[in-house]
Amino acid sequence: MKKVLSLTIVFAFVMMVVFAAVPAAAQDTRVGIVLSTGGLGDLSFNDAAYRGLQRAEEELGISFDYIEPADPSEDQTALRRFASRGYDLVIGVGFQMADSLTTVAGEYPDTKFAHVDQFFEDIPENIVSLNFAEWEGSFLAGALAALTSESGNVGFVGGVDFALIHRFEGGFYQGARYINPDIEIQSRYADDFGDPARGREIALGMIDDGADVIYHAAGGTGSGVFQAAEEEDIYAIGVDSNQNYVAPGYVIASMLKKVDNAVFDTVKSVVEGNYQGGNNLYFTLADGGVDLTSLTEVGQPVLDAHENGTITDEELETIREMKENVTSPYADRIAEIKEMIINGEIEVENWGETGRPDNL
Repeated sequence: MKKVLSLTIVFAFVMMVVFAAVPAAAQDTRVGIVLSTGGLGDLSFNDAAYRGLQRAEEELGISFDYIEPADPSEDQTALRRFASRGYDLVIGVGFQMADSLTTVAGEYPDTKFAHVDQFFEDIPENIVSLNFAEWEGSFLAGALAALTSESGNVGFVGGVDFALIHRFEGGFYQGARYINPDIEIQSRYADDFGDPARGREIALGMIDDGADVIYHAAGGTGSGVFQAAEEEDIYAIGVDSNQNYVAPGYVIASMLKKVDNAVFDTVKSVVEGNYQGGNNLYFTLADGGVDLTSLTEVGQPVLDAHENGTITDEELETIREMKENVTSPYADRIAEIKEMIINGEIEVENWGETGRPDNL
């Protein structure tokens, strides 16, 4: 009995220390997030946003809930659900949610909102917009694709034909042409962020037409691109999150879009009382908001995938060999290009603003 009592006292003391280390404001902070089409499990955009909240829960002591709308028509209802229940921060993910979030934010002026991936011309004081220089990171992806391509033919698969995705396509296009002005670049849109079968179909068509490296900005649809790459023994480049373990040895790199960091920092600003409402924030190569995964190291997400059994010992070794033989030889060149973009020697055009060229 004494032993049980002692353990109880120890446990209570530990919990007191844990909660004492977390500010009371954080313990009471509730965050609601409405995910973009495709939801959790896309190994990309939505999963990155969710990771940011998991980190905030662990490090800041906040609590959060999420909703995965089946269709964009449900976005307003989902956002309103959190706002009407007094959540301290309501986050909307994806450009398709911009109008819905603006509407609901107008109905709840005392609620703090954050939106991922939409620049607002006249942004309300209760919205902070989190944007990324996808064209800069995608330039590096395009350069790598051109450097590793043996056929002189590469491809881009977009989720939806929209200005935001043009930012990825444009950066990729310019990066590939920077390395090889004569390279052939195929671009196609799936009109869906959650259709792997469509992604596979498009990628197989590109491969039939000569592409040997394909980059996607298509959310869950991109998993079909990886499947096609593995089937046809060509290379692919992932997006948003580190996807290098999805098709071991075939995904040679991923363009990182640090949505998780941006979400975490926004939650932290609410907890600490310095929320930046009324601002469009941009995250770039210079501040690490976008980047390319290491071309020499497998990276922690890959090691985590091995640790949790997602990939085998053999698959981990396959990724290591791919890094050594395929991408490591170009690490210095990509690092040089990255620095040139940061210091302004290379200016990357943002197709989201200038528009996608008509001749593509």
